[in-house]
Amino acid sequence: MRILSVDYGKKRTGLAVTDPLQIIANGSVTVATSDLMRFLKDYCAKEEVATIVVGEPWQPNGKPSENLQRVRSFVGLLKKSFPDKEIVLYDERFTSVIAHRTMIDAGLHKKARQNKELVDEISATIILQDYMESRRFK
Repeated sequence: MRILSVDYGKKRTGLAVTDPLQIIANGSVTVATSDLMRFLKDYCAKEEVATIVVGEPWQPNGKPSENLQRVRSFVGLLKKSFPDKEIVLYDERFTSVIAHRTMIDAGLHKKARQNKELVDEISATIILQDYMESRRFK
């Protein structure tokens, strides 16, 4: 069964998913947040998903970000819509910074690095990789 991660945003949401053996995290897609629940329902109907990991947005100083309340409301909706799935909030501090650094290291030009959809997808992948690593150490 797969693990799906969500980098929830006000307008766009980045998604990443593991392979069925939960070994590799891959960026999946960025969807309009208004279409997110429909996308997730369709995806989970086609693929076996055990866990949905949602990035929990905190500021570097430990204070809540402006998006935290929206994320928590979304998580409540997820729990009602997918009672058979484990829903996990996972600290996403610095994922956007790491995503931009990854894009630079990959040699992407400035114009490509300004693609917010790509940043969201890479951020979701980083959240998923970090979550998977944290499970290995438990």
